[in-house]
Amino acid sequence: MKYSYTIIIFLLSIISYGQNSQTETWKADIKIYSKAIELNPKNSNAYFKRGFLKQLLNDYKGAIEDLNKTIELNPKKDSAYYLRGVCLYLLKDYQEAIKNLTKANELNLKLAGAYLFRGLSKSGLADYKGAIQDYTKAIELNPKNAAAYSSRGNSKGNLGDMESACSDWKKASELGYTGDKDSITKYCK
Repeated sequence: MKYSYTIIIFLLSIISYGQNSQTETWKADIKIYSKAIELNPKNSNAYFKRGFLKQLLNDYKGAIEDLNKTIELNPKKDSAYYLRGVCLYLLKDYQEAIKNLTKANELNLKLAGAYLFRGLSKSGLADYKGAIQDYTKAIELNPKNAAAYSSRGNSKGNLGDMESACSDWKKASELGYTGDKDSITKYCK
């Protein structure tokens, strides 16, 4: 029976790739995963993938609903906590984002993105020192993470440490991030 579900999902996914745009493909894929869930309501991966697609379509509340179900069915799925934390961050629910990203980090200490988004959530709450710790961990895990350098520079700047902020902004720029040009021009020698 599981084999036939896989074939149905595969065939439906082939059909979806004839759509005109990426958005239309994602919408078609959501229908595929909805059908997979209808066929097997305990398929945590189908809920997760549908939630991921909803997040790509900026349907953060819909994504959170699917991620809640993913976690209910598979409470050890670190990526579900991570993605739910990202959605909560994007909805500016920073406290809940931090809880989810912390859980993702507890399950998998190597998720650089979870540290980055937890830092962003802490910055949203003006906990710049806590944010700097998370950005530093994200950089330790992925030294080419320009967003972590830039964000850490912003937090340092918010704390008045402009010399160190400039160092981070310049490193982010070296890694290809261009969003700090104004800060570098204004604050850095």
